[in-house]
Amino acid sequence: MAPNRLARATSPYLLQHAGNPVDWHEWGDEALARARTEDKPILLSVGYAACHWCHVMAHESFEDEETARLMNEHFVSIKVDREERPDVDAIYMDAVQAMTGHGGWPMTAFLDAEGRPFFAGTYFPKEERHGLPAFRTVLEAIAEAWRDRREELLEQGRRVVEAIASSARPRASREPIDEGILREAHGTLLASFDRQWGGFGAPPKFPQPMTLEFLLRCELRGYPHALDMVTRTLGAMANGGIRDHLGGGFHRYSTDGRWLVPHFEKMLYDNAQLARLLVHAWQLTGDDRHREVATETLDYLLRELRQEGGGFSSAQDADSEGVEGKFFVWSLDELLEAAGPHGEITGAWFGATREGNWEGTNVLWTPRSPEAVAAEQGVDVDELREAVEQGRRRLFAARAGRVAPGTDDKVLTGWNALAVSALAEAGRTFGVPRYVDAAVAAAGFVLSELRGSDGRLLRAWRAGRTSGPAFADDHALLAAACLDLYQTTFEPRWVEEARRLADDLLRLFRDPEGGFFQTGTDQEELVVRPKELFDNAVPSGNSVAAEVLQRLAMLTGEVDYERAGVDALRPVRDIMGRAASMLGHALGAADLYLSRSMEIAIAGDPASPDAKALIDEVWRRYLPNAVLAAGDPGDPSAAKAVPLLEGRERVDGKAAAYVCERFLCRRPVTTPEALATELTP
Repeated sequence: MAPNRLARATSPYLLQHAGNPVDWHEWGDEALARARTEDKPILLSVGYAACHWCHVMAHESFEDEETARLMNEHFVSIKVDREERPDVDAIYMDAVQAMTGHGGWPMTAFLDAEGRPFFAGTYFPKEERHGLPAFRTVLEAIAEAWRDRREELLEQGRRVVEAIASSARPRASREPIDEGILREAHGTLLASFDRQWGGFGAPPKFPQPMTLEFLLRCELRGYPHALDMVTRTLGAMANGGIRDHLGGGFHRYSTDGRWLVPHFEKMLYDNAQLARLLVHAWQLTGDDRHREVATETLDYLLRELRQEGGGFSSAQDADSEGVEGKFFVWSLDELLEAAGPHGEITGAWFGATREGNWEGTNVLWTPRSPEAVAAEQGVDVDELREAVEQGRRRLFAARAGRVAPGTDDKVLTGWNALAVSALAEAGRTFGVPRYVDAAVAAAGFVLSELRGSDGRLLRAWRAGRTSGPAFADDHALLAAACLDLYQTTFEPRWVEEARRLADDLLRLFRDPEGGFFQTGTDQEELVVRPKELFDNAVPSGNSVAAEVLQRLAMLTGEVDYERAGVDALRPVRDIMGRAASMLGHALGAADLYLSRSMEIAIAGDPASPDAKALIDEVWRRYLPNAVLAAGDPGDPSAAKAVPLLEGRERVDGKAAAYVCERFLCRRPVTTPEALATELTP
């Protein structure tokens, strides 16, 4: 069969559907015009390349000739990659949730030619089951209703658009942003915390790194049980099957409460955010387990997702050879043979049994302590660790011979920015130059390859082709990553890049009534101009803007940045406390606003031993509400780019650290010991 229009797409997800018998369109004017001309409703299908149930629906329905015939006869069918077009996804996911009370992917929506949704759902099976109607039944019913009761559908579409437009423009609160919000959020999280296994609420359990980052901040405020919630969750996840114990990195989420059986896809954004969280947990606790897991996670990103030019691919699939998790799971016999001489010990350590722990196979996890397993196997703990490490290496080598899951190799601006931040922080904190080098290369790739001829930042790149303008989150996350690179390398160009991105964010996306729209003033006009306020798997552009603009103000002294950042919190001010798990990054930005934030300026060549000693004293600490600048007083470009450095001089020929709180500065110090005193609350 000849490929359909999706063969021209840049998205790997759309390319997966290029051989379908469905007459697919990409989202755009051509499809909408055809719907008007042919007087047909639009069938919108939204998913992403690593989505297991998207694959299931594709195999069951979109590859089926009879289903495709119904779609082609009665509808104009549009396929969207939610990762390339988060604006389209956000609007119609709001519609799905408004109409059904839940959401997820694959998303299926039926629209009129103006883009107004009148019926929506998620996965529809080929045949009726689990209370879900068969997809063909849905198609036939919608086609009949369009023919016989069209006005009802159009009126439904108008009402849905009004509802989601209203929810997209919440009133910006004028009430003060105060610590009561943070305390309420902490209490909300504590009430939903799973004290046995960590995490929040009932399964499926997601990692929620932004929520855990907020709780680390709560620990600094002295809120009870905050650190315990973080460490218990990170420990259970590190031991669970949600972590890949052979290759490093974390899967998307756990289907059970114990973090045992994951949904096996691996996402760049999860692993970048979790690695950074683990760096922060190590800074606060000194527990080397956090450092070990962070390092394995970042090494996974460099080994399997990093592309030749320095950018990072988006995800790895849950499926291989058409079977979910096949690449990752083991029968006991397979494991014993592959692990070699230490198979019995390795199998015991990874909790493997003859009957298995998932569908007759074993998801590797480490549910028992080294002491318990060593005693059972009749070895001491050191012998156990050596045997398991040898067995683990053999298992990894054996697994490399399997058919690997597919990789979604598009490079997304915002997701790469998350990786840049994680690598930069880990590199400077752990003293690993290759992480810093990778961060610099990735940022350079995005800033050079994901720009239009007019300089406009773009959303996605794949194999030399780009697709569409970037969104608010891309600008905000990349600006934040550039600030992280500056505070790692102290090269002024990174602050200059951050300011350019922040200025574009304000020019293109700012809502004068408060907050930031997801789409720019120069982007396609949709039925609703979306404003993504909630932090989902990736922090919202609004939340990141609230934080990064405050940080820029701390470095530059420009209060307009701070004002815009704080204004971004006002649309969510009244719900932050009770919706804590959905606003983790926003809560962090509120904590920054409410804290005794520090501006730290080091006067001295950052590469000199005396300045480096002062910088290291800052880097090793968990200081979420501090900014750090460093520059040689003899280098005018340093102070020009970062006004925080203006007027800072060495003291008695030595590098000096100036610590300020909200622009009020203390006397400079010249030794790490004295600086440690200044940094200690």
